[in-house]
Amino acid sequence: MELKRVVVTGLGALTPIGNNVEEYWDALIKGKSGCADITYFDTEKFKTKFACELKNFDPLEHFNRKEARKLDRFAQYALVSADEAIKDAKINLEEVDKFRVGVIWGAGIGGLETFQNEVLNYAEGDGTPRFNPFFIPKMIADIAPANISIKYGFMGPNYTTVSACASAANALIDAFNYIRLGQCDIIVSGGSEAAVTIAGMGGFNAMHALSTRNENPETASRPFDATRDGFVLGEGAGALILEEYEHAKKRGAKIYAEVAGGGMSSDAYHMTAPHPEGIGVERVMLNCLNDAGMTPDQVDAINTHGTATPLGDVAELIAISKVFGKHAKNININSTKSMTGHLLGAAGAIEAISSILSIQNGIIPPTINHTTVDENIDPSLNLTLNKAQKREVTIAMSNTFGFGGHNACVLFKKI
Repeated sequence: MELKRVVVTGLGALTPIGNNVEEYWDALIKGKSGCADITYFDTEKFKTKFACELKNFDPLEHFNRKEARKLDRFAQYALVSADEAIKDAKINLEEVDKFRVGVIWGAGIGGLETFQNEVLNYAEGDGTPRFNPFFIPKMIADIAPANISIKYGFMGPNYTTVSACASAANALIDAFNYIRLGQCDIIVSGGSEAAVTIAGMGGFNAMHALSTRNENPETASRPFDATRDGFVLGEGAGALILEEYEHAKKRGAKIYAEVAGGGMSSDAYHMTAPHPEGIGVERVMLNCLNDAGMTPDQVDAINTHGTATPLGDVAELIAISKVFGKHAKNININSTKSMTGHLLGAAGAIEAISSILSIQNGIIPPTINHTTVDENIDPSLNLTLNKAQKREVTIAMSNTFGFGGHNACVLFKKI
């Protein structure tokens, strides 16, 4: 069968450096750090005392008190970003065939704060099992797309992809496939996460995964720098409206870019560490290029997973050099996590948005906080260090990798 073309017609973002797409993009280009001391709880006894929290986000600006109480923060974030994307795409809810509109969402953890608070409340009680009746529906990872579909009446495929930090990219690939196979006209896709909590920070600290640069948190997320010491936890959401090309043209929709291909792979190596030779990462980029019918020399920009972990950054760049060969030095490589921190299950969504806006605007956001060269990194690679760089972008790649060895890669194309 002939596969349908899939395009992006709407964007929504709720991030540590901007509460909508316009603010987010402006902060990316300016190289703004979203990292600061944690305000949500007392961090006195924590190894890491900072994170990339949302700024000036008030749920009561989006929900009434009753609604807000029924939603974990990760679900609130999903609804807010999805609403922006749906409005941006100018979807007419009265005319669209809602049986052919789906919601496929990514979340690496889901309602962690809800789970944490319910268990803490029980532990502090007298042993009587008093739990909030909304405990389970607030916690489960699939509740985010469920609430989006309930709000707008979308009755197509509806579920959550859970593959740690690759979750949102996996959601985008699934949405892409449903549409190009002719199963849907439109899918709301993306991801959300709200893990800046006592349990989230404590758990990642116990793994020695987080930076502990407490004296200067705004520079703590430093991908590719020799002094990097772990990732910075972030939170938020990103939403993309994926739509069948002819359907979008027929209704006169604005088109940001085409989804050219998607790839997935597994490291099959370790619970948390990447394969040291980047074999799974190499394979996922090749799978993505093959799916798109493209050659490595067509790619202009790569938004890397680039979390600022000592092992992960090097493994990814080794894989890029293997896949792209001599062309690798011509690619603008960057890591927007240097500004947003790591949004876990939402990372693939906000980073896809960055890649799409690079195509739209002809500019690559920087990798900030780089001060010291890592001798293990090929010096010929253009890591877009510290300042945004202008260039025409026709093909942009977005990489995301998750604990457990889950790898996902998406290619976007100028249209």
